[in-house]
Amino acid sequence: MTTQLDAPALDLERVQEFAMKVAVDRAIAYNGVLAHLGDRLGLWRSLASVERTTSAQLAQRSGLAERYVREWLATQAAIGYLTYDPATTTFALPAEHAMVLADDDSPAAGVAGFEVITAVYASVDRLAHAYATGDGVPWHDHDPRLFAGVDRFFRTLYRNSLFSEWLPAVTGLMERLESGIRVIDVGCGLGSAVVMMAERFPRSTFVGIDSHAESVRRATEAAEAAGVGDRVRFEVSDAATFTGSYDLVCFFDSVHDLGDPVGALAHCRGRLAEGGQVFAVEPFATDRLEDSLDSPVTLTYYAASSALCVPHSISDGGAALGAQAGPARLTAAFVDAGFATARVAAETPFNLVIEARA
Repeated sequence: MTTQLDAPALDLERVQEFAMKVAVDRAIAYNGVLAHLGDRLGLWRSLASVERTTSAQLAQRSGLAERYVREWLATQAAIGYLTYDPATTTFALPAEHAMVLADDDSPAAGVAGFEVITAVYASVDRLAHAYATGDGVPWHDHDPRLFAGVDRFFRTLYRNSLFSEWLPAVTGLMERLESGIRVIDVGCGLGSAVVMMAERFPRSTFVGIDSHAESVRRATEAAEAAGVGDRVRFEVSDAATFTGSYDLVCFFDSVHDLGDPVGALAHCRGRLAEGGQVFAVEPFATDRLEDSLDSPVTLTYYAASSALCVPHSISDGGAALGAQAGPARLTAAFVDAGFATARVAAETPFNLVIEARA
């Protein structure tokens, strides 16, 4: 059997170049776990609170073992997350880096992604079995860090885009929410989008549903803590069985996860009140793979889809649209479900906003 290794004229320079790329990627993958540890142990926040620090000072402040902290700091300096001053043997977290690593409320917050990646690594045995057998991996079978990490990651998008880009993309929707309508969020997770909308639109009422009971429990606690429990209800249910009548059905990054999106969307259409609409936010994608191969956003979404979205959809019935389904396949699902219109109302660097009407 002939293989690539038998090629008569290997370009050794290209081999070396690619080997170095893999080496760098491998180092970055290693550090993903350490970046998560920095978040989990409060090291990023401690670093953000001082101008410079030695390993001994940081260890004392954080209550951790100095030898571990010293090696961790050196690693973060090597990857460029920290700066290092050899004259004083001190490390610093630049303010711009702190915006990404040390503050969940920052518009550039990104450290939660490392928590998600850690959870994916913990599920590698389940994923290997799924890849070998074709079985699915349902959301609730993943490491529990996934649920909190995903919620933290998406809260940043909600804060940055929900009221400034996504909802205003649909003509009249902000005004309807302000005047008071009935809203359901399908696949609500820990409920962050629902709670934010309830805070912003006190005349509207909200229901969030999710098939994961623990997420529903935590979402209910979040609504109570935010003081909107009188206008928000969370239930264990799914896209194909929920009851009630609604003026707005929302999907936040969940249509592509459905096992039977057409069937679920048809059910949602039947739950719409007269004049109601569906509002769906999906990961940004193009319709052709070749149109987005050089994008780091595409790489992130394909990786997440391979580990999370496709396995869950297969466990739920098998349509497996994936996080990079693209606008044509997504809007086609709405049309096949019987919606009179379905369109991409807005594109951002990270998301597609889809509006559909019965």
